[in-house]
Amino acid sequence: MKIATLAFAIVSAFSALAASAAAPWVVYEGKDGPGKGKHIVLISGDEEYRSEEALPQMGRILSERHGFKCTVLFAVDPATGEIDPNNQASLPGAEALDSADLVLMAIRFRKWPATQLKHFAAYVNAGKPVIGLRTSTHAFKDIEGEYVWLNDFGKNVLGEGWVSHWGKHKAEATRGVLEPGAEKHPLLRGVSDIFGDTDVYEVYPPADSKILVRGQVLKGMTPDSEPASYVKKRASDKAEQPVNDPMMPIAWTRNVPNAAGKTNAIFCTTMGSATDLQSEGLRRLIVNAAYALTGLEVPAKADVSYVGEYKPTMYGFNTFKKGLKPSDFAK
Repeated sequence: MKIATLAFAIVSAFSALAASAAAPWVVYEGKDGPGKGKHIVLISGDEEYRSEEALPQMGRILSERHGFKCTVLFAVDPATGEIDPNNQASLPGAEALDSADLVLMAIRFRKWPATQLKHFAAYVNAGKPVIGLRTSTHAFKDIEGEYVWLNDFGKNVLGEGWVSHWGKHKAEATRGVLEPGAEKHPLLRGVSDIFGDTDVYEVYPPADSKILVRGQVLKGMTPDSEPASYVKKRASDKAEQPVNDPMMPIAWTRNVPNAAGKTNAIFCTTMGSATDLQSEGLRRLIVNAAYALTGLEVPAKADVSYVGEYKPTMYGFNTFKKGLKPSDFAK
């Protein structure tokens, strides 16, 4: 009896040690589906839009519904192992990028150390595809040395950097309007009723971009809000224009030659907060992009139903849930 009790205590101790040493990232192994055998790395890390909640749900959908292996990376507090979006210099598990077929990123003003940046830079220089959400247009800041070029990653690779809020922040939501002539684009298969409670960004994607969706600024924060109709001064050149004439792009694709002589296929949307992803149309647009950018046929209407419960936190600085660890999203 004493031996059995001792054995149980040893097993319990090792279990506790394993739990305390859990990796500060999450891996969702792909189930059956067209994405089987392909690896998506989802990089969270923004202070405001709760990417640490949004990307685990997207990882679950992509793995459970479509077969992709998904690794979700987080910014963490190294002292506690807890998720800390305010830690701009943290990306444990960056080595996962070495085997990635696609990156889906939702980050803001990151300052990762060179030991982590090198994996991201190598991924980009290899000419692999990137999906950028919301603040990824201003993904990096104050990078020095060999990877200084990443400070302009949004502008030069995704197609735009930070310009301004075009709609009124936390007061005017966004209705997605399909670009005339783009309705039959593969990424828009099954996509309708895009809505987000974040505001439209001021953006000017370059001429080599294919605009898929524009953002109608709404008077309020609900899907039935009327379109806004005032005149606004552009931050880019100080000229005035009606806020919805023309509407700003909110989703586009492009193919970008890089300094290593390769070409990166890009999908960028300035939507993508955790609350925005309550829009089935937006989730389907992102899943469609994952198919297309990994060389797969986009389904007629991809299954984007939630996996498990999804009740995202409203965006805002320092509104992230305290005390959570990446392992909490593995359950």
